[in-house]
Amino acid sequence: MAEDWQQGGFGLYVHWPFCEAKCPYCDFNSHVSRRIDQTRWRDAYLRELDRVAHDLPGRALNSIFFGGGTPSLMDPDTVAAIVVRAREHWAFSNDMEITLEANPGSVEAGRFAGYRDAGVNRVSMGVQALDDDDLRRLGRIHTVAEARAAFDIARTCFDRVSFDLIYARQDQTLADWRNELRQALDMAIDHLSLYQLTIEPGTAFGDRHARGGLRGLPDDDRAADMFEATQEICDAHGLPAYEVSNHARPEAQSRHNLIYWRYGDYAGIGPGAHGRVTLNGARHATTCHRLPDAWLSASEAGNGDDSRDRLSKTEQAEEYLLMGLRITEGISLSRYQALAGVPLDRTRCNRLEELGLVNVTEDRLSVTKQGVMVLNAILEDLLPDPGRP
Repeated sequence: MAEDWQQGGFGLYVHWPFCEAKCPYCDFNSHVSRRIDQTRWRDAYLRELDRVAHDLPGRALNSIFFGGGTPSLMDPDTVAAIVVRAREHWAFSNDMEITLEANPGSVEAGRFAGYRDAGVNRVSMGVQALDDDDLRRLGRIHTVAEARAAFDIARTCFDRVSFDLIYARQDQTLADWRNELRQALDMAIDHLSLYQLTIEPGTAFGDRHARGGLRGLPDDDRAADMFEATQEICDAHGLPAYEVSNHARPEAQSRHNLIYWRYGDYAGIGPGAHGRVTLNGARHATTCHRLPDAWLSASEAGNGDDSRDRLSKTEQAEEYLLMGLRITEGISLSRYQALAGVPLDRTRCNRLEELGLVNVTEDRLSVTKQGVMVLNAILEDLLPDPGRP
């Protein structure tokens, strides 16, 4: 009998924690370091890969994702060694996707051919803005011209190139964003990730905002208008949303990220990496040591994991709901019931459908375009609450 994770697939996430500079909006596990012992780090990743693969034998691997941080600061030889070792442990699927996140600077672009030769077949570039003033505000160290040049190099090396943009920035008008998005779509090959700027606690932007700075951020109504314009313009250009913030041409969705959203298994290695892995029929949440030096030392001692916790059926069902309703295909109601042991409350589902916020069929629940705008409220309504009648 197939295990639940097989309905979502199996991926490998490799976290590279280093950046040339820390962006003020970023709350990812990233660190600035001027000296990196690439050989020591390569050995640590390979050692961790061996350890993880020992617990997960006989699987087909659908994707590898090098995230960060700035993975385009990795030596291509390190990337190649990880890909080769992964292939030694697992069979690669026929449509194997190997993605590397990259900054669009000239140094990183100079490594693109090396990453292609290492086995990378998809690059995701952190462009973030097509306006030089806003790039400076966002703490980015590249210019628009450098980003465009790096993109042109990437598309000669890879069949699949995605890039990110952030909208709802300081002093950005709806007309500004419409114009910028059309420029991006003129560049785009098959995939765009379009994120609304969020102010996270513990970031430089978060601290500045708490002190009354960071003026000019759009209010909720203007941000909602920008989101709606994003859907309209991307639809018209043939890149509809398949997830809240991700747009792609047919068959060009990020296969790795779909593993997350479809609630498959993924092994995470590297500082702060998270994973979901099924061991002896039970799904576990894994977390690696967060600080680079701590992870490196722990790896050299035999295990880079900081925790490995078995998830209850209820926790798995809730995670499936939280992840699956982000994508347009939604969730399987029978799969949710198999995980939770009880069905999702059909009365609540039907009420949300009457409001035009979800679509309900015999075995699927998905969120409508109107519902995406209030997704958190939908999830709050659907998630089981022991104290609620």
